[in-house]
Amino acid sequence: MRAPIQILIKLTIAPIIAATLMASLPVSADQVRVPIMSQGGNQDAMDLPKTGQTRTTVEERFGTPEGTKGPTGEPPIVQLFYPDFVVYFEGDRVIHSVIKPAR
Repeated sequence: MRAPIQILIKLTIAPIIAATLMASLPVSADQVRVPIMSQGGNQDAMDLPKTGQTRTTVEERFGTPEGTKGPTGEPPIVQLFYPDFVVYFEGDRVIHSVIKPAR
């Protein structure tokens, strides 16, 4: 009858000892924070549509977009999707250009 009790004790104590040993091991991790606007790369180094340009000017310079979304909301916002960036328009004018995140 002693053997089952010894096995039960070993099965109960072994996980506790293992958890205690693992908790005492040093743990180290680095946290890297990249601001949202910096995640795609250097916006200054890339030729992007400028605030205030018309949609016609953007399409003449950068070509037909891969896709569009909108208009959405009030005032109406339209997005033009190019391979490396997205252009946001309010009405017919650029309000912002964003480089797509690096993959």
